[in-house]
Amino acid sequence: VQLQASGGGSVQAGESLRLSCVASGFYFPNAAINWHRQVSGSQREVVASITDTGTTTYLDSVKSRFTASRDNAKNTAYLQMNSLEPEDTAVYFCQVVITIPGAQDFVVWGHGTLVTVSS
Repeated sequence: VQLQASGGGSVQAGESLRLSCVASGFYFPNAAINWHRQVSGSQREVVASITDTGTTTYLDSVKSRFTASRDNAKNTAYLQMNSLEPEDTAVYFCQVVITIPGAQDFVVWGHGTLVTVSS
């Protein structure tokens, strides 16, 4: 069971990045994917989520700039980040959650990928 996140980097404000999260070892189409970010010294926050049926939700501060998507055929989730701002600088993590009726949720975390936005 593994999640491999990639796509982070250093960009200027206003530029874009696309994060990818490749999953293996479980049935990806059943998974909800949450994208979290964490700034050093702060709590991790959820910036975007996409359910198994493709419904998305976003943190208010990234609405209209970030888009979560998924390609079940590739076992991959994406976070397209446009119009990046210095405040978006953080380590970004993908998380998979599969709800199992009558049992504990199946949760997997990927390694973080650093996004740095300079002004």
